[in-house]
Amino acid sequence: MKWDNALFADTILLMPDKYFDDQFDDEEVLYVFHKHPIVMRKGLVFGMFGPLIGVLPATFKPELGFGWFFGGLVIGILLGVIIYLPSWISWHFTVCVVTNQRFIQLAQKGLFHRTVSDIGLNQIRSMNYSISGLEETFLGFGTITIQTYMGNIEIHNVHRPAKTHKRIQNILREQGITPKQYEDMEVSGSEEESTQIS
Repeated sequence: MKWDNALFADTILLMPDKYFDDQFDDEEVLYVFHKHPIVMRKGLVFGMFGPLIGVLPATFKPELGFGWFFGGLVIGILLGVIIYLPSWISWHFTVCVVTNQRFIQLAQKGLFHRTVSDIGLNQIRSMNYSISGLEETFLGFGTITIQTYMGNIEIHNVHRPAKTHKRIQNILREQGITPKQYEDMEVSGSEEESTQIS
C-alpha cells in the first residue's frame, strides 16, 4: 500500500503534539474532565437580562412599532451573549488533566487570568468525593478531595464525581500507585494545609 506523501504530511500537521502548553515530551494525557455546567449559572442569569433590556423601549412605547421591538430583541440577544461569554470561557478552559505523571488543573478566570497547578501522581495519598445537598444530588455534581503529602486539594463542582473518582483511581492503579506504597512513609510537617479549587 502506497501513502500519498502530501496527504500524510497534512495529516501529521493537523495532529496536535501536546494537549496543553506545559506538557512534557514524554507525558501522555490519560483523562480530562470539566466542572459541571452549573458554574456558568451566574453568567446565564445576567445574560438573560440582555434581551429584556433590548425590548424595553418598544414595550413602554408601542407606537415605535415592530421594527424597534425586533431590532431591540436582536441587540439584546447580542448583549446577553457578550455578558454570558466570560462565564462560558471560564468553564470551557478550566479543566483537570490526569497524565501518566501528574494531576494538573488549568483554571481560567474571566478573559485574562489563567493559573496552572499540578502535583505528581506519586504524591497522592488518597482520594474521596462528596455529594451534599439537594442541588448537588439532583444535578449530579460534587466535590473531590485529593489528599497529598503537601495538604488537601478540594475540587468543587465536579460533574459526576463518582465516575470521575473511579476513573482517576483506575489510572493510579494502572500506573502502579496504591496506598500500600505509602504506609511506611511519614508525612512531613505537623499539620496539613488544605487547598481549595473553586
